[in-house]
Amino acid sequence: MTKVIIIGSGNVAQHLIVAFQHSQNMGTEIDLIQVFSRRKESVSHLLDLNKITDNLETLEEADLYIIAVSDDAIAAVSSELPFKNRLVVHTSGSISLNNLDEDNRKGVFYPLQTFTKNKEVDFKIIPICLESENATDYQLLEKVAKIISDKVFAINSEQRKALHVAAVFVNNFTNHLYQIGNEICQENKVPFEILKPLIAETAEKIMVLSPEEAQTGPAKRNDSSTIEAHEAFITDQNHLKIYKTLTQSIQHNGKKL
Repeated sequence: MTKVIIIGSGNVAQHLIVAFQHSQNMGTEIDLIQVFSRRKESVSHLLDLNKITDNLETLEEADLYIIAVSDDAIAAVSSELPFKNRLVVHTSGSISLNNLDEDNRKGVFYPLQTFTKNKEVDFKIIPICLESENATDYQLLEKVAKIISDKVFAINSEQRKALHVAAVFVNNFTNHLYQIGNEICQENKVPFEILKPLIAETAEKIMVLSPEEAQTGPAKRNDSSTIEAHEAFITDQNHLKIYKTLTQSIQHNGKKL
């Protein structure tokens, strides 16, 4: 039985708790023995109180300690751990493995997904990117990851940084474009709901086509009259700047402008 402790109580930590608890209930070789949270009530709805601690000094002995806290707190938390030579990993997409304290064996357990509290996710389809300093620790991370996910990848710190930047483009920036679209709809008294089937189809299409193959629209067609009409319609200067930048990027097929 692999003993796991999660350190943290935010979105990632809570979804990992649920995933490990579910796998444990299914009779797998995972035993989530403890969770550290500075505020016990943050996770008390997910597991028994006797499994929650708010004191790092009372952490039990485990095979794997997963630090799931904000990026700027990872180094500090790892340096406060009251033990040495145990396997400690973080869950960040942008922080190097080397940011973890030298007193323990270091690794990364990065689930690449956007997490929202109280919104269920299917961990089986979430990619988990792993990194460690040695092969033995990697084997343990891989064993744990494969219990909760069917998509497990060996990704080093530089590759993970690239993935994180790419994820910002395809997730965070895309969502911001949804927000701009929503604002344009609201300003013109058009229900944003009308666009939702288009959003869904765009997301589904990328599952079977490359982004280049899936690209459509006036910029792809070099439809200058439509582009000019759109630019004349847009009154918000920030929206107009974004429209022009993305149009030029599509016309140059992603090459540097």
